[in-house]
Amino acid sequence: MLGLLLLYWIGKYYYQLAEKYNRNHWGFAILGIITYYFGVMLFGLIIGVIVEIIAPGYIENMNDIALNFIIMPFGILSTYSLYKLIENRWKDKYSFQQPDNKIEIE
Repeated sequence: MLGLLLLYWIGKYYYQLAEKYNRNHWGFAILGIITYYFGVMLFGLIIGVIVEIIAPGYIENMNDIALNFIIMPFGILSTYSLYKLIENRWKDKYSFQQPDNKIEIE
């Protein structure tokens, strides 16, 4: 259940970002979710190889929930990194002019 909520929030933030810059909403929401899974798989593989080199057989005896909680921050980090990369590129490319709402008192 926690994983579904996490995927919902990831998709929501990417959807809002794409909506703000008039891009494909659902495409970027799905991109965010795919990025999360890619980060989890990539860093999980790296961590798994390192742990097996250091302590052979340790991962086989490890609880699945504990392993998921260890790998989850890497998926979030990869999603956040891509989000900030896209946001910064779109800010530079598509600059919006803010309305001038200054009130002058004489």
